[in-house]
This record gives sequence, structure tokens and C-alpha cells, in this order.
Amino acid sequence: MIEQRNIAVCIILSLITCGIYGIYWFIVMTNDIGKLSGDPDFTGGKHFLLSIVTCGIWSIVWGYQVGKHIYEAQRQRGFHSSDNSTLYLVLCIFGFGIVTYALAQNDVNKLL
Repeated sequence: MIEQRNIAVCIILSLITCGIYGIYWFIVMTNDIGKLSGDPDFTGGKHFLLSIVTCGIWSIVWGYQVGKHIYEAQRQRGFHSSDNSTLYLVLCIFGFGIVTYALAQNDVNKLL
């Protein structure tokens, strides 16, 4: 079941738990985006493991892919589609992953 998450609470919990909640947030949000876009292979566990194995490089790829998947989910539902994949990619490259999480979560919340 996909649920809306309060972005401010997620950010605060990520900071308080030194990033542990951020890992959980990354995994569940990626799973939610995979379900919304209809791609069962877009799972949080897989992307988290690939990010660890590639020393974080995969998280940059994830940023681009998550933007494309959100775009596809918006398009499927007839919402105003905005392809933010390049923005997410640039944010991930410069180390603003939590901003990417917040923007992606905002898009997911709008889809629910």
C-alpha cells in the first residue's frame, strides 16, 4: 500500500537518525514509485544494494531513473507531466540526495 509521507518529518527523522531513516525512506519511496509507474523491477532494495556496491555512483543513476518513472506515472494518470529527471540527476551529482528524496516524495504525494 502506498501512503503519503510528510516530507518535513522524513527529513528531520533522517537527520536525527544520522541517515538511517533516509535509507528506509529511499527504499520505500523507490518501491512506491515502481508501483505507481507500473515497473515491478524498480525496487528500493535493488537500487540500495547497487548504490552500495558502486560506492554511491548508482544513486546518481537512480536520481535520473526516478524522475523518468515519476513522469511515466503522471502521464499514465493524466496528470500534468513534468520530467524532472535532469534536475534529480544534477542534485544527486552535487550531493543533494535528500533534496531529490523530498522533491520525488512531493511528486509521489501528488499522485495519491
